[in-house]
Amino acid sequence: MDRSTKRLPQRIYYLAAALYYIAVLLRTILVYRDSPELGQALVLLLAGLALFISEPAISRRWSSYFPIYLLVQTSLVFVLLATPGSSDFFAILLGILSMQAMLNLNPKLGAVWIGACALIMGLLIARNYGASQAVAFSLIFTAVNVFQGSFALIIRRKQAAQDQKLELARELQAANRQLHEYSTRLEHLAIARERNRFARELHDSVTQTVFGMTLTTQSALLLFERDPMRVRDQLERLSQLVRSALAEMQALISTLKPEGTTMLGLIPALRRHLADIRIAENLSVSLLVEGEHSLTIAEEQALLGIAQEALNNILKHAQTGQAEVRLHLAEPCWMEVADQGLGFDLQQARDSGKMGLISMQERAGEIGWDLQVITSPGAGTCIRVEKAPVKEEQI
Repeated sequence: MDRSTKRLPQRIYYLAAALYYIAVLLRTILVYRDSPELGQALVLLLAGLALFISEPAISRRWSSYFPIYLLVQTSLVFVLLATPGSSDFFAILLGILSMQAMLNLNPKLGAVWIGACALIMGLLIARNYGASQAVAFSLIFTAVNVFQGSFALIIRRKQAAQDQKLELARELQAANRQLHEYSTRLEHLAIARERNRFARELHDSVTQTVFGMTLTTQSALLLFERDPMRVRDQLERLSQLVRSALAEMQALISTLKPEGTTMLGLIPALRRHLADIRIAENLSVSLLVEGEHSLTIAEEQALLGIAQEALNNILKHAQTGQAEVRLHLAEPCWMEVADQGLGFDLQQARDSGKMGLISMQERAGEIGWDLQVITSPGAGTCIRVEKAPVKEEQI
């Protein structure tokens, strides 16, 4: 709605008031032109007009001014109605006051004021016209007052609705800004968390392997001078470490490409990863799939990351050539990565802050799944992640 449309009711209000005053002024001159009451009537009319023009400015500075203004203006109209002769037309000025009353007072209080004016107006007109004509005039002018007051009340409520819409729009804009800021913070936190996770995994896997390569190289250099026959063993060990480092780097790089899961799906992505492991480390991993329940993209990405991390741990620590990935895609959905390798002390691993376990726990938590590690020294390891059951709401 443009500005001119918004100001249209206000313009109608001031136009009606101007026409009323002009009509009453002309009628006063015609009725009382040869009467001594003309001067008094004109003074009262001009006083009422001055009050009407100055009311908005004074009310803005003095909040309690309007009731006083309304009382004075009403008294002026009643004094004019009490003027001898055909003074009934002065009652039309109550139409202007009716609009002002409905714009500024409580609607119920404004209705009481209109009713009281109708009663007093009837008594004053009866002095000049008699009871029967006074009733007729009172009904006519009261109808005008009610119509004008209703129009003003509509203007008031429409303006209040517009103000409320503007306030709601401002609140919505503020909420959108807060939501955008919150989303930006979440994005930054997610990026920082992913960087920290990748740094932990890099330190816990590739860095240690490279450190082992450095020690092996130093040992080979020392043995080259003292016992050259043993250098071959060190070189073979170095070759194993290089392959292990390559496999770990491939696993870490694959976790940085979640779009591969989105394009291929979880099962094809797992098969491709298992094929890469088999080539790089000569580790045989079987994949068993049951059910056809669909998973969300976030769940598929998280499960792929957990499987990659679990297989990476098998490569580094289990000392076994066999492993198994079991994917159960039926309610309840779960995935297991198991081996029959060396196993480990779970509590000791948690106390030492092994980053692989922390990473898998975080990935499971992000999608609302529960992760369980079943292991003990010499008994192999099973990483099980299961979709948490949906809690039923209590009625």
